[in-house]
Parts: sequence; C-alpha cells; structure tokens
Amino acid sequence: MGKKGKERAKERREKRLQEISELRKKPILTGNRWWSSETVAVVTGANRGIGFEIARQLAAYGLHVIMASRDAERGRQVAEMLQNEGLSVNSHQLDISNQASVESFSKWVVLNYGAIDILVNNAGVNFNLGSENSVEFAEKVIETNYVGTKRVIKAMIPVMRPSENGARILNVSSRLGRVNGRRNRLGDANLREKLLTDESLSEELIDGMVAEFLKQVKDATWMPNGWPQMFTDYSVSKLAVNAYTRLMAKLLSSRPEGHRIYINCYCPGWVKTAMTGWQGNMSAEEGADTGVWIVLLPNQLPTGNFFAERREISF
Repeated sequence: MGKKGKERAKERREKRLQEISELRKKPILTGNRWWSSETVAVVTGANRGIGFEIARQLAAYGLHVIMASRDAERGRQVAEMLQNEGLSVNSHQLDISNQASVESFSKWVVLNYGAIDILVNNAGVNFNLGSENSVEFAEKVIETNYVGTKRVIKAMIPVMRPSENGARILNVSSRLGRVNGRRNRLGDANLREKLLTDESLSEELIDGMVAEFLKQVKDATWMPNGWPQMFTDYSVSKLAVNAYTRLMAKLLSSRPEGHRIYINCYCPGWVKTAMTGWQGNMSAEEGADTGVWIVLLPNQLPTGNFFAERREISF
C-alpha cells in the first residue's frame, strides 16, 4: 500500500471511529424496559476490563449483577467498590477452566438466587501482544476461551429463568475469529463451508477443529496449514466460540414460548485493557457498550448472530 493508500485507509478508520462514537451517544431505549431490580445477570471475568465495564453498566441500568472472577479477592474488592456507588452487585469465585469450579458456582447461584436471566461469557486469556504470534500457550488459550465458555453455557442453561422476554446469553468474542475475515481467513475451504452451513455444524466438528489445531501445534506443523495468521491460538479459540454460538442458537430454537434462550456473540473492538497491553483505540467503557445494548434489547431479539458497534456483522 502506497502513501496515498495509507492516508485513505487512515481517513476511513477515523471516519468509522467517529460514526461509532456517535452511535454510542444514543441511550439504550428504556421505554420497552423488560428488566427490573429482580433481574439477575452473571458476568464472567468481571474483575477488570470489559467484563467489569459490562457488569458496571448493567448494574447502572438497574439490574442485579453477579460479578464472577477467578481471583476471588479482586472480585470482592471491585464489587465492594460498585456497591459503594449504590449499584446492586455481588461477587463470587469462578474459574471457567475448572469443571468443579463451574459446578460449584452453578450450585451457589441456585442456592442464593434460584435462577438467572442473563449470562455474559467474558472471561478469557490471550498471551500475544503487538506483532507477536506465539502458540506456546495454545492449549491453555483453547481450554479457557472455548472449552471454558462452553462449560459455563452448559452448566448455566438449566439455571436460566423461564420468561416471556427470554433469557439471554452473550459470548464476548472477536473479529479475529471470523471464518472469512479479511486478514485472518481460515485457509481450509472445506472446513470454512462446514462451519458456515447449519446442516453440517456440530459440536463434534468444532471440537475436531480445535483438536486438530492443537495436534499440529504439538507437532510444529500448524504454520503452513491455513490457520489464522494473527494471534493464531486466540483467533482459533474465538472461531470456535463463534461457531458454538450459532450451534447453540440452533439447538435452543426449539424451546417453547416462555422458555426461550437467545444467544449471540459480539466483538468489543480493539480495547485498551490488560489483555491488549493497554493498546487499542477505545476504552473498556466504549468496548462494553455493544454487549450491554444486545442483552437489554426488547423481547424477540435476534439469536445466533454476531455483533459489533451496535450492528450485526458476518461470521
């Protein structure tokens, strides 16, 4: 790309950022407010960054928020800080990479709240910054970001409250996990087609994809085999999360009225948090905005969709 091309690209980015900024100034409509102070939302990884902001904003809209985090003491501290601001929040320990922790958390929720209305799966890890692309921690990234998210969803679906407005699940994901992303396109055309076709999409397909990726990482053969070239392990984990979101939307679609569960995923953008090494072009508050907007949409909201910047994007 020449100098003029870079300048045009920069102008387009700046224009889009301005458009996004204007969108975020529009308040979430509360005229069709379906929630109340009795509405319970769980946000994982809520002790910092985007998770903290989603929890804070949901509580500011009048919901009760359970702030789940692996670091119990840090979770208690941030929950206490929001309580001192008059917000209705509580905290509890949850390590999504540990099955026993997830089961314990689910039992605690039932014992203390009976049921929940919203689940935001935000907890995740990334070990690459800037231009780095190491897959040294690929197994941990997949286990946390994909398997952990799936583990929490399966444990919490039975805990979701029946409602005419429908319970809501939101998976915090990334454009880096798009099947046909401009810069991170999945190289295997056959796998791309299967992932994007409802009839062929299955948990076995998604699990098989991540298992094959981890096998190639172990064998040091992954580089020439068409996996995403940016933040590869993180991107594959989010590719799996996106596909699983669509799969669960299909499986949950047969639930009867009053027991509906809507599930979507969203990309918060390149946000200045500890996970990005405080790089990025927006704050955590801005990054959380679309997530809060989605879960507070009135009833009959979309399901199985991918969002960014308060609009639907393609997988």
